[in-house]
Amino acid sequence: MEELEVDITGKAGTFRISVRFTAEPGVTALFGRSGAGKSTVLKMIAGTARPKEGRITAGGRVFYDGAAGIDLPPRARGIGFVFQEGRLFPHLSVRRNLTYARWAGRRAGRRSLDEVVALLGLEAHLERHPGTLSGGERQRVAIGRALLADPQILLMDEPLSSLDRERRAEILPYLEAVANETHIPVLYVSHDTDEVARLADRVVAIEEGRVRAIGTAAEILGHSSETGQEVVSILEGKVIDVDADYGTATVRVGDEKIELSAGNLMQGSKVRLRVRAADIAIATVQHEGLSIRNQLWCEVKSVERRGNSADVMLAFSSENLFARITAKSADLLRLRAGTQVVALIKAVSVERARILPVIA
Repeated sequence: MEELEVDITGKAGTFRISVRFTAEPGVTALFGRSGAGKSTVLKMIAGTARPKEGRITAGGRVFYDGAAGIDLPPRARGIGFVFQEGRLFPHLSVRRNLTYARWAGRRAGRRSLDEVVALLGLEAHLERHPGTLSGGERQRVAIGRALLADPQILLMDEPLSSLDRERRAEILPYLEAVANETHIPVLYVSHDTDEVARLADRVVAIEEGRVRAIGTAAEILGHSSETGQEVVSILEGKVIDVDADYGTATVRVGDEKIELSAGNLMQGSKVRLRVRAADIAIATVQHEGLSIRNQLWCEVKSVERRGNSADVMLAFSSENLFARITAKSADLLRLRAGTQVVALIKAVSVERARILPVIA
């Protein structure tokens, strides 16, 4: 199994970088505020910026070893890089952009052009030129070009940051397909919780050039208020029922169930769900006569005051739910660790973050 191992220190101007982590096949998100050093780490892995010391290896190959004096040039590292903007060749067709590494770099390819074109939905665009494409279409071509270079590692530096909300929504399903179908380490830089929740298998939280925490999306995003990011709950489960008449789906999470809008969910699918902390209310008993479909018994694990608000961590089945309520409500409900409460979540507030591959 190919693994990327990074243990480096260095500088970008006066900004110091010191990070250590391992990225396995799948998507590892480098997550944190803008200016935290995420993109600089990516450049050091790619070889376009040099660490001061340390070691970078992938699958037994040494990309950089400060002590041994090894520093492979970018072209020798077998890395695909997707930038914030597509950086396509404007005079070449989509087809020629996609296959650039093969005809210009004379690289033999393992992936077929047809496979990548189908994965990214580019069948109708092959003879067009970049100037005629939308921003989302250009980014899909840039991703395809990187995949067709047959990289050992794929680096993606905030590929959606230059797109508006509509274009982001257009391209996210294709990035999700890449996440599920690409069996190489993918490092995805982002400060956006939506993208990380939807794409990441693992998250490396970076703050001021250092690794603050490493864990699953649920573990890191549930505590992301420390870095100024929105607090969310990430749950994984299996779709056990789809009600076609009402357009709802029921997902089993551990021994419990959650209902949400079905969208494109199918029975039997494994799915990751996302719920914003601000969309969870807390009660001490279940209620009849409410439109809220999810009334979930939980146990309070912790209550943390943040000014006039309170962040409440709840144990739900084998997962954690995070609710943000007013400090006044937390006091009136007398919330303490061990208190039994009911989490109230509207079905329309539960978002499908990612359909996960089912491992046979």
